[in-house]
Formats: sequence, C-alpha cells, structure tokens
Amino acid sequence: MTEDSSDYRHPLPELEGLTQEFYDLCKEGTLHFQRCAGCRAWRHVPREMCPECGSWDWAWAPSTGRGKVFSWTVVARALHPAFKDDTPYAPVIVEMDEGVRLLTQVTDVAPDALEIDMPVEVAFDAVTPEITLPRFRRAAA
Repeated sequence: MTEDSSDYRHPLPELEGLTQEFYDLCKEGTLHFQRCAGCRAWRHVPREMCPECGSWDWAWAPSTGRGKVFSWTVVARALHPAFKDDTPYAPVIVEMDEGVRLLTQVTDVAPDALEIDMPVEVAFDAVTPEITLPRFRRAAA
C-alpha cells in the first residue's frame, strides 16, 4: 500500500538524529535495528547506549524483516482527528525475529482477523517523498 504524499494526512515521525537514520534505511527498502557491539543485543527504539550492558559501541544491522504479531488493540473511536476516517483500525506490536518489538500496522488483515503469533513480514510504504514507513503483511507460515 503506497499512498501519494498529497493524500497522506496522518502524523509523521520527526526526522532527526537516530530516528532519521532508521527512516533513511527504511526509505532504501531495508529494515535495520541497532545491535550492540559489546553484548550483541538488538534494540529498538534507536538510542545511543545499550540498555543491556551500557556500551556506547553499536552498529545498524539488517533485520530478517520477519516477525509475529505479539499484541494489538482495536481503535473504534479515533483519539486523533487525522484517524477519524480510519476506524476501526488496529495498532499492532510485532515481535521481530531479532527480538525487538515494533509498533506498526498489518495492512492486509482486518482487525478482527488478527491472531497472536501470526507470522508477518515487512512491507514498506512510501507515504511521502521523505518518509517510508515499515508496515507488515501476513507471511506464509
């Protein structure tokens, strides 16, 4: 699902610092997460210091792009005006193969058809010329 940037009306992430690096990689069509060079722990959301060992030494590492539905909620009444025409919708937490969790959307599954542990894979959505969002679709089991 790719939308013309003039049609996209939802809030967007602020592109600065490590957040910009994350979304720049998404714009290239690759999903990367930070990985600690000290203890090898994966992390997301991006930050400078490893929460596991305290190391400041890390690198962006490619993800498999695969994960499973960890949790979700169904929003029946939008809490932000930009989402009023989208209800009902389901913000989904995907647990990636690497162990990190990502708040996102599964684009090809209705909210009432979502299942815990449903396998999903990343599908990038270029919503503006500057921002490509990592969204997900059902993957073959």
